[in-house]
Amino acid sequence: MSVDVALKGRIGGFTLDAAFNLPKQGVTALFGPSGCGKTTILRCIAGLMRMDGHLKVGAETWQDSKSAAFLEPHKRPVGYVFQDQRLFPHLTVEGNLMFGAKRLGRRRADVQKRFDEIVELLGCGPLLRRSVDGLSGGERQRVAIGRALLAEPTILLLDEPLSALDRDAKDDLLNHLEALHQALSIPVLHVSHDIAEVARLAPNAVVLSRGSVVAAGETDQVFERLDLHPHTGRFEAGALVTTRFVDTDQTYLLSRLEHAGQSIWVPAIDAAPGDTVRVRIRARDVALSLARPDGISIRNILSGMIAEIREEPSTAFAEALVDIGGARLRARITRATVAELNLVPGKAVYALIKAITFDRRNVLTAASPHDQET
Repeated sequence: MSVDVALKGRIGGFTLDAAFNLPKQGVTALFGPSGCGKTTILRCIAGLMRMDGHLKVGAETWQDSKSAAFLEPHKRPVGYVFQDQRLFPHLTVEGNLMFGAKRLGRRRADVQKRFDEIVELLGCGPLLRRSVDGLSGGERQRVAIGRALLAEPTILLLDEPLSALDRDAKDDLLNHLEALHQALSIPVLHVSHDIAEVARLAPNAVVLSRGSVVAAGETDQVFERLDLHPHTGRFEAGALVTTRFVDTDQTYLLSRLEHAGQSIWVPAIDAAPGDTVRVRIRARDVALSLARPDGISIRNILSGMIAEIREEPSTAFAEALVDIGGARLRARITRATVAELNLVPGKAVYALIKAITFDRRNVLTAASPHDQET
């Protein structure tokens, strides 16, 4: 069931005025810097905070200011995972998970089947007998997510579940979340301020700034927009490109991907020929050339055309949007380069990208064509 959100209100000096829709299923990232209203929106959806506006989930109206309708929090089938997990310290991992499942009131066999499914998806099997006090941050988050899902919510809310984790724990939880999200058939609203995280997990994104929605839509289209860098940041800005896995050079451990007839080389990944692989290419990792260079170490040389140029007054910087055959790369360059190369929309260029820039955070997903269809 789709979700229609429109909220407006004021808390102290902060004003929220945001409206957006969530698709019937799949992950939507609620993206933006700290203090832009992300958590406030989640709390309003859960009914823990009340503001003017309306909230419709499928055919049900959970809130409507005009009719004074407001569904109490305990009556909303919401799975809410907080940043601090809020696990029950007196219960084991199994006890925490079953706390959510016991609220279902269904046949024991059905509950056990669902329990086993969630435990396997989140890799919680080895943890079941352990006390939650002895768990790592990533393990605690997996348990919190599992507990929320075992109550079979209509919508799942994740409030920056990766923000407090170190790099290894974050990568581990990302792997579990990827598998989980592919298995869910409900809308998921995932709050984050990390572009790499959003690119990996969320097909759709809503970008917030100072309490207002500044962009919403498919993630790859949202983050290729040059006008959004004040809200999305410059350092990690980039584009998402969907490619097809071709093969791997076992001698040099480089995998070859293909997009629109052009090869993109990345450090070796585990995929099969024909698999779909999404890669994130950061604007700061893209250089431009008017002629195809020879005798250089850069392996990825992609022909394209300038689609847009945006210069930043009072700075040395500019950004170019380069169409490489359906996908658009962002290139972070200088204004001097724009002038010296006479870069204008419609001009043919080559985008140069080092293979080593594609680390495990930037080669995002690999899925077989069958998985993509289902």
